[in-house]
Amino acid sequence: MYEQLLYDVEDPIATITLNRPERLNAFTNRMGDELKHAIATAEEDPSVVAILLTGAGRGFCAGADLKGLEAIGEGRGMDTGDGAPSQSLDASPGDPSMGDSFQGPYSYMLSVRKPIIAAINGPIAGLGFAIALFADMRFASDRAKFTTAFSQRGLIAEWGIGWTLPRLVGTAHALDLLMSGRKFDAAEAERIGLVNRTLPHDELLPFVRQYARDLAANASPASMAIMKRQVYSRLTSELGPAMDESIRLMQESFDRPDFKEGVRSFLDGRKPKFERV
Repeated sequence: MYEQLLYDVEDPIATITLNRPERLNAFTNRMGDELKHAIATAEEDPSVVAILLTGAGRGFCAGADLKGLEAIGEGRGMDTGDGAPSQSLDASPGDPSMGDSFQGPYSYMLSVRKPIIAAINGPIAGLGFAIALFADMRFASDRAKFTTAFSQRGLIAEWGIGWTLPRLVGTAHALDLLMSGRKFDAAEAERIGLVNRTLPHDELLPFVRQYARDLAANASPASMAIMKRQVYSRLTSELGPAMDESIRLMQESFDRPDFKEGVRSFLDGRKPKFERV
């Protein structure tokens, strides 16, 4: 089904791999369509508890394909980078009740009901950097190199990164990385809070897969979906409405089977068996 990414499900994980390794997985229109469709497929698959996003070969994503950027600069519109027309696939991932802000390009990832974990296996730049910030968590190889790159191409803080980046690392770090476009390593990314953890390269994917399996074994999928919605939908909210909503959602959770199973499994000294969504 896909030409520029790989899609694999191994219960309880759907792994989506950007797959243009000869171009350091440079992003194209086609890849964007396929990514959205693959995430929608994983979201609807009851065997999938978590979605893992990574890159093939030695890097995560070099950003938008430079052939496409060249085409824009010459007034020819956005090229896919490989001469092929963009392939539109019918896909609507995410929770539409969260509103239009969470249905835009790549921002739809924030409304997907399942956790999306980026395993940054190598260099990541530009558009690839922006997309990774829409994942719920980021783990990085110690070989990863980061750059926003936009200022060095005469561009601005594209694809929502002016909103996501300061919320992760603060305004001073965000403006440093955006304005300078400098390259930095995974150790700095972890220190400023851009990634959750940096791991030796060969341990990255095994660690992330085990992390996802632990979520599937111990956490209620329904609870994770609601928590994700709470966090993102209230990022710009005052405390009062967020507190009121959390109380309402807590009371609703008392009536779900997952609450009863969570309490009973704890009392029985066993792992919970939650229904997948």
